[in-house]
Amino acid sequence: MLNFVYWPISAVLWFWHQAFGLFLDPASGISWVLAIMLLVATIRILLIKPMLKQQRSAIKMQKMQPKMAEIKKKYKNDQQAQAMEMRKLQKEMGVNPLAGCLPLLVQMPVFIGLFHVLRSFNRTGEGAAAVGQSSMSVEQNWNTPNYFFQVDDVRSFLLARVFNAPLSASVGMDESQYAAFTQPGAAADFTRMDIMLVAIPLMVISAATIHFNARMSISRTKRRQAAGLQQQQEGMMGQQMDMMNKMMLWFMPIMILATGFLWHIGLLVYMVTNNVWTYFQQKYIFAKIDREEAAELEAEKEAKRISQEKMAPKVGVKPNNPKKGGKKDQKKSHLPKSPVAKKLDEGSVAEVSTAEDSAAVDEQVDAEGATAVSGSAAPSVKPAPGQKPAPSQRKKSKKNRRGNR
Repeated sequence: MLNFVYWPISAVLWFWHQAFGLFLDPASGISWVLAIMLLVATIRILLIKPMLKQQRSAIKMQKMQPKMAEIKKKYKNDQQAQAMEMRKLQKEMGVNPLAGCLPLLVQMPVFIGLFHVLRSFNRTGEGAAAVGQSSMSVEQNWNTPNYFFQVDDVRSFLLARVFNAPLSASVGMDESQYAAFTQPGAAADFTRMDIMLVAIPLMVISAATIHFNARMSISRTKRRQAAGLQQQQEGMMGQQMDMMNKMMLWFMPIMILATGFLWHIGLLVYMVTNNVWTYFQQKYIFAKIDREEAAELEAEKEAKRISQEKMAPKVGVKPNNPKKGGKKDQKKSHLPKSPVAKKLDEGSVAEVSTAEDSAAVDEQVDAEGATAVSGSAAPSVKPAPGQKPAPSQRKKSKKNRRGNR
């Protein structure tokens, strides 16, 4: 049913085995182990770009949380309108929720495909039922191809050993299947203890790497929440997130230890390699995403600073505050200016006032001179504000006061 998965997986594994067989013994365990490890590397290298997109999409989704909450509140009674607005928001932000599922959707078929291909090397006894085939004798299994692997490749795999444990053997395998890992008619040259000595350390390493990968991801999330870069989930969503974190930290590693007796040696090698790769790939991707986010925040701060500098008043110029008469000044500016105001604008306040004072003094002096020369009752000149009256005016004012008496 899943031949479209089994054939490509077996083809990639065959390619790397042939490549290492050029300088290593094709029947040695190390050549097959390296082929499995390079199968992991091939798949994971192809997934680096989707993983980066997944992390960037996750950050955008976190920034969208306030807007999404507003949409849910606004259209809480209209699910259709809410879904349409959500899709519109996702399109505006360039977010594709399904993109985050791509790495998992790719890795799961690879895991299932490799599991099936490795089990299909031994189709004797209960192993045939496990792969959906009729039981074969040791000799038939010895001479039957396995997907992309030809008869010689099948025999090479069956004879390969890792510390005397066959790659396609598991701790829980029935002993009746042991004969398939030797030439027909020969007795098994390994025991269950040999399988356990290889499988148990791989199980422990796989469980430990799953735990540390989950811890790295959770620690990064907490740091982002403490720095205000990520919103902390509350209520039911927060409880579900805490439960998922605990499952990744403890439940998944325990499940690997509890079910490890079912996994073949080759599959355990795949799991350990995949988890170790995930650890270093997460460190690389998290560091890259954090640098991008820091650069984006710095660019936003710089743009805000430049905007504030443009709005700030220049040095020596009084800021125009609308709350303290700025609007009145703007209204007055629409009225026509007097000549004096124009001179004030040109910076000639001192010159204008000096000229006016000197002109007033000259007029007063001329008037006094004319009165003194004529000696007649000429009309008096009113002194300018702030100046003393002329002597003639003083005498006249005294005579007037006496006459009134």
